[in-house]
Amino acid sequence: MGKILIADDDSEIRVTLQKLLQMVGHEVQLAKDGLEACRILDAGAFDLMVTDIVMPNQEGLESIMQAKQKHPSLHLIAMSGGGKDRTENYLRMAKTFGADAIFMKPFSPREMLDKVNELLDPT
Repeated sequence: MGKILIADDDSEIRVTLQKLLQMVGHEVQLAKDGLEACRILDAGAFDLMVTDIVMPNQEGLESIMQAKQKHPSLHLIAMSGGGKDRTENYLRMAKTFGADAIFMKPFSPREMLDKVNELLDPT
């Protein structure tokens, strides 16, 4: 199983994803924004980061760029739940900046688990 960092300013989403991923055996740490996520990434080794795009202090796009620069082998999943047009633009940019997968909120727990499993066990 993998070591996963979840960055989202919505505590309900953070905790829900944490429970979902821990339920299947992953080790999960949480960050409330992009700045905290980057500090946590720099302090330890992670296999995957799941990040919201729109957050205070440092948005997900900036976090994705920094994470990919410092940790090129880190898998990244970006998610966003803003307005449809805005969200689609942000998620397209996240892919350009290095996200392996993108999700528009709301998404199903099964979709997230399947993508996490695919990224962490590509065989």
